[in-house]
Amino acid sequence: MSFDMIAPLLIFSDQVSIITSDGRNFVGTLKGFDQTINLILDDSHERVYSPTQGVEQVVLGLHIIRGDNVAIVGEVDESLDSRLDLHKLKADPISSVVY
Repeated sequence: MSFDMIAPLLIFSDQVSIITSDGRNFVGTLKGFDQTINLILDDSHERVYSPTQGVEQVVLGLHIIRGDNVAIVGEVDESLDSRLDLHKLKADPISSVVY
């Protein structure tokens, strides 16, 4: 993922969802990034998916994600996200990226 690809998508103070190459999903308010796509999230949490339980949200607060671990960055539609009942949502965890 290059800096030129990500820069137009990112507006500071927007809620973003980040999927890392090891399959983790972080959601938070984007506060900054650099040319190597190191990302700074505030008010962040990790969403942990399970096929048997609802989504667990682990509160992280201010969190930095190394750019070499970022697989996907997307803007969160906050009105849609707020309507999701994550406690009832069940899903298999995302697999790690295999090179």
